[in-house]
Amino acid sequence: MSATPASRRGLLYLLLLLGLFFLVLVAVVVVSASPAMASILQSIGQPTPTQSIHFMLVDIPKPTSTPVPTATPLSTVTPTPLPTETPALLEISIVDTSSLPSGSTGALPSYSGSKYILVDISEQHMYVYENDQLIYSFVASTGINNATRTGLFHVQSKVPNAYGATWNIWMPKWLGIYWAGSLENGIHALPILPNGAELWAGYLGRPVSYGCVVLGSYEASLLYDWAEIGTPVEIRW
Repeated sequence: MSATPASRRGLLYLLLLLGLFFLVLVAVVVVSASPAMASILQSIGQPTPTQSIHFMLVDIPKPTSTPVPTATPLSTVTPTPLPTETPALLEISIVDTSSLPSGSTGALPSYSGSKYILVDISEQHMYVYENDQLIYSFVASTGINNATRTGLFHVQSKVPNAYGATWNIWMPKWLGIYWAGSLENGIHALPILPNGAELWAGYLGRPVSYGCVVLGSYEASLLYDWAEIGTPVEIRW
């Protein structure tokens, strides 16, 4: 007896199901043999590891505010007071008296030249004439308290650099004009102190000495080179 059509379809469906099951089984076996798939399958279902946190306690000091330094004011420098009108020398002396002409006195010698020096105390000025022509006009300083003698004198000595032993100073371009006891007063440049500084620098044009007529260094050099022994020197108010 032959099978009916319904039983044939049922048998066909059964065969298809068995074939599909077989294919799935083969696929599972192949996939399970792969290392990559094995690691994936192994990781499935396992809990996610918790990342461990590594730390340590650090003792951080509490920050402190750094004070801003304040500017320290500079100490006030007291200016050195200007020297008063009390010069270091009284009268000028010449140590090397051998430079003086013999028989030098206060008397005015006969002088046939045409040179003439005028010192005006009221103006603190010197006027230098030759052949009745004014050739030099210098700011000068005479003695304080009217210490410079007035009168008609003459150049009685010439010393390039006279030394005042009593006061330990040098008087460049010395022109002696009269005697005051054993000391000679004259015309000279600003005195030089032992440390090389010029005494009375910046005070020309006002009485500063105790008798001598003081000129600037350049002016005294001009006068020294120009003057001769016997040149008349008049000092007046």
